[in-house]
Amino acid sequence: MPTEQSSLPIALTMGEPAGIGPELIVTAASARREAAPFFVYGDPGLLSDRARRIGLDLTIVETDEAGAFAAFARGLPVVPLANPAPDQPGRPDVAGAAAVIESIERAVLSVRRGQARAVVTPPIMKEVLYRAGFSHPGHTEFLGELAHRHWGHDGKPVMMIWSETVAVVPVTIHIPLAEVPAALSEELIFETGLIVAQDLKARFAIMAPRLAVAGLNPHAGENGTLGREDNAVVAPAIARLRAAGIDARGPLPADTMFHARARQGFDVALCMYHDQALAPAKALAFDEAVNVTLGLPFIRTSPDHGTAFDLAGTGEANPSSFLASLALADRMSR
Repeated sequence: MPTEQSSLPIALTMGEPAGIGPELIVTAASARREAAPFFVYGDPGLLSDRARRIGLDLTIVETDEAGAFAAFARGLPVVPLANPAPDQPGRPDVAGAAAVIESIERAVLSVRRGQARAVVTPPIMKEVLYRAGFSHPGHTEFLGELAHRHWGHDGKPVMMIWSETVAVVPVTIHIPLAEVPAALSEELIFETGLIVAQDLKARFAIMAPRLAVAGLNPHAGENGTLGREDNAVVAPAIARLRAAGIDARGPLPADTMFHARARQGFDVALCMYHDQALAPAKALAFDEAVNVTLGLPFIRTSPDHGTAFDLAGTGEANPSSFLASLALADRMSR
């Protein structure tokens, strides 16, 4: 088995079996000469069936982690799961939830054991997992729990949507908009900015990261006339980041942060809530954007889209974001 970090394969999870994840994997495997070596924790039968459904002649190579690197030259290396996952495109079933969870757990553990150098995760369907007893709000939080379990790591996982065009980080993520002001705090913004700056240095080789910090309210509160949070919460957090040696500026009006000239002035935009970050990112780079989890002791990337049940099994899913996820995981882990 290769021992140098750059020679290790990348571990893929299976994603939601009824979504487009399986066909993104087999599509990427069919173009494997252009990709870093990878293997997937999945159901070999499902992946073989999905390849046939979309017209790919792909060899599935059942293997263990030790043989995955060599197997990549012959086809798609698959480390079989203990839990089965039927090939039912567009029809999510709680019976497949155990396989989804097992796949994520084993992929992360493979990095901890030195069998893989990064994790790439196709999209999951959280509602299906909840019905199976999944207790985490989403992928990011579950990865944080696995980091604690296997590394003893208690840091905060941070979601960044990255592309060559723009990179954004939402400080609050999957909560109702009405709850955002109460959830925001000076400490949360500061901690998030600190993690982002550290990982831009460590993972992206940006040695002096520039953070543009959006205000919460229209016009960044307009000096308190449109809301007090920008003066009382956001600005003090920016001052703390600057005192820590980080090039952070704001609070900035979010509606003027993302045009071409403005984007030249920062490496990442720190936004106060989900849509404030993801709406411009998806408008500017929908097919190329990658979801990167910062603040973890391992590298994890994911395509920035959902399960797309309406496209599952049709062969019409665009693999661009998934291929970008693989490329970015390769780049970050080198």
